[in-house]
Amino acid sequence: MTQNKSQMTNWRWWMCLLLFVATTVNYMDRQVLSLTYKDFIAPEFHWTDADYGTITAFFSLFYAIACLFAGKFVDWMGTKKGYQWAIFVWSLGACLHAGCGWATMNIEGLESIEAMKMVETGSAAALAIASVSVWLFLACRGILALGEAGNFPAAIKVTAEYFPKKDRAFATSLFNAGASVGALVAPLTIPILAQKWGWEMAFIIIGALGFLWMFFWHTMYEKPEKSSHVNAAELEYIQQDNAAEAEAKAAAAAAAADEPSIPMLKCLTYRQTWSFILGKIFTDGVWWFYLFWAPAYFSDMGYGMDTTMGKLLVFVLYLIVTILSIFGGWLPKFFVEKKGMEPYAGRMRAMLIFTAFPLFALFAQPLQEYSIWYPAIIIGLAGAGHQAWSANLFSTVGDMFPKSTIATITGIGAMAGGLGSFAINKCSGLLFTYAEQQGAAFTFLGYEGKPAGYFIVFCFCAVAYIIAWSIMKTLVPKYKPIVVK
Repeated sequence: MTQNKSQMTNWRWWMCLLLFVATTVNYMDRQVLSLTYKDFIAPEFHWTDADYGTITAFFSLFYAIACLFAGKFVDWMGTKKGYQWAIFVWSLGACLHAGCGWATMNIEGLESIEAMKMVETGSAAALAIASVSVWLFLACRGILALGEAGNFPAAIKVTAEYFPKKDRAFATSLFNAGASVGALVAPLTIPILAQKWGWEMAFIIIGALGFLWMFFWHTMYEKPEKSSHVNAAELEYIQQDNAAEAEAKAAAAAAAADEPSIPMLKCLTYRQTWSFILGKIFTDGVWWFYLFWAPAYFSDMGYGMDTTMGKLLVFVLYLIVTILSIFGGWLPKFFVEKKGMEPYAGRMRAMLIFTAFPLFALFAQPLQEYSIWYPAIIIGLAGAGHQAWSANLFSTVGDMFPKSTIATITGIGAMAGGLGSFAINKCSGLLFTYAEQQGAAFTFLGYEGKPAGYFIVFCFCAVAYIIAWSIMKTLVPKYKPIVVK
């Protein structure tokens, strides 16, 4: 006899809470370096912006590559062990950053961290310290990226296990909000930890949160049918789609027989594939640039992460991104449902509108002369535009490719985005270092030195989306799905 709905347990929402916390920690671990680089780490290791650009560039690449295999790993290990391994690896990678100073000191044969700081900047010893420390940080970032890539595949899998189809979108939106919360909490906590106990403790404390999460995950998670916290009524609610899914799987299997997958090399012969690839290459790196370089930019403008103003600037930036990016999912739906447009046309119309938001970046550098709040607001608007753009860019894959090939195209796009992110972060670091060294001899549209370097990158970030949209529209001017014969 089915239990009354009022007697239903709600253990599935505790699972959703665990996913939310894991996603929050995931994002905070990623942000520790960018929020401590300029004001705490760079003076110790004699880093230039080129060194920091190398580290951020390779992290983007490591993460993109790891994403190709993370889902397979979680499926192979199972949800419980797979998620546990993912957060263990990224938490370990986060904590290991704290040992880079000690390791560099010993490798270079110095007596103390203070002696390492006192080495003359620009000397052979300083260059050796920078080189060794960069390699050590790259190793730690690689471990961090390897683990972090498993978060979303594992979280999506848990959502599918614990929620019926009608609730999955809502549950996903709840745990995915952890990324926004992590972005908002990070600038208010990480610099304070670095100021109070040193940048090493910032990595250790934030990284240790993942190990604490593992305890709760190990004790709380079991598949719903095996969990003692899920009663019969909740299990019946969770599994309400089983019969329908069995029929759907049978239908999908029959359809798959008539819908062969497309080999990867064959995918590269389609304009639709290159439309997605180039859309990712031009725009993914812009988001990663804002993510990694915004704190450094405010520090260079005199508002470091060791100041209250610096923390508030980054907080407001991500607050704007969090609130406005919600608009990205509504606009194409408006064009399709209210205006009667075909889905691909409605999506491209929405993406064209979203290209206007990044254009505000053209004014970030000029307006900072009047108030540093202008760049914070402008970068926030540009970041919100990216999030809206990106959500719709991914959806174009489903518009044009058969289901049997969507994962392949998405993986190719992730790699393309990683390459774009690598390029913009590496080039930005080299540009900023060169511009700073040249000083007044380096000019761009009335700006000198490093401000000129920032203005150049902001200009690229501003126009990257309209360039990407134009290329995509040229390659695929109208809705044209791939038909495999």
